[in-house]
Amino acid sequence: MNLPVNRTRAALRRMRGSVPVMALLVLAGCASTPPVPETNLQAAQQAIGNAERVEAAKFAAAELDEARGKMSAAQRAVDDKQMVLAARLADESRADAELASARAGVAKANAVNQDMKRSNDTLIEEMQRKTGDSR
Repeated sequence: MNLPVNRTRAALRRMRGSVPVMALLVLAGCASTPPVPETNLQAAQQAIGNAERVEAAKFAAAELDEARGKMSAAQRAVDDKQMVLAARLADESRADAELASARAGVAKANAVNQDMKRSNDTLIEEMQRKTGDSR
């Protein structure tokens, strides 16, 4: 007569051990994808825009192309719901774009420096010609 009650109790004991496991599975299934790394993507896009404005395509084309490529890869990662990868690629894109901007700045500064040296040399030659000095 107690046979069905004993079976029910045994079944309940077995289920008690699996409840935490089932709860974890339910929670894991409900876990959402990390949010889109909007700030990382925007920072990268802004850095690429800044690099384009300072003519990095002319002075640091390789770095700017690398930044653009990583930005495209970051966008693909977002589409594939790989947000951690997308954030990393966006950060790398920003860094490459900032490097392109810096290299463009250096190249422009060097060009200005060379122009100033040529101008100074021309002025020195002109002064020497007028005074008859020859150094």
